[in-house]
Amino acid sequence: MAGVSALKRRGKERARPDSADAAERRQIEAAQRDPACFANLYEANFERVYAFILRRVGDRDHAQDLTADVFHKALEGLGHFEWRSVPFVVWLFRIAANAIADRGRGFKRLEKLKRSMIELDRSATEDLEEAEYRARLFKLVDKLPADQRHVVTMRFAKEQSTAEIAKAIGRSEGAVKQLQFRGLQALRSMVGER
Repeated sequence: MAGVSALKRRGKERARPDSADAAERRQIEAAQRDPACFANLYEANFERVYAFILRRVGDRDHAQDLTADVFHKALEGLGHFEWRSVPFVVWLFRIAANAIADRGRGFKRLEKLKRSMIELDRSATEDLEEAEYRARLFKLVDKLPADQRHVVTMRFAKEQSTAEIAKAIGRSEGAVKQLQFRGLQALRSMVGER
């Protein structure tokens, strides 16, 4: 007897989803003919789609935006929807999953672009500061005595070695090192004054 009542319950449980499936299918077909009927599908599925999205994105504002996008896309694509005995909400979940993935890729691209712009701005600022610093330094080098100016210019602007400078100006390497040292000290004190 207990087995018979269990079979009857299973039969009733199956009958309910079939009738629910038939009702949902009728709603979908009505909405395909008249988009105004889509409101019934929206009302029946909104909370589940919103909850699905909110669990994945964790932000109410983004979840609301994505939910609106999902129903907008669903309305646009409703004419291509084919009934396959699967609840309509499953189709909506698939649209939602794709929207979440698309939004994620968009945010990643946006963040990457922002980082690139910040780095470019920082680099441009550093380059400008470096150029301004070098210009001030070259003006200060012009104020050095001739022999110090000549050695500092050859060593740092022309990147010549101490031996090459000594040979070019006809002095010893020790004398070149002394001129370089005095020139750099003079520059440090001039920079410190500013």
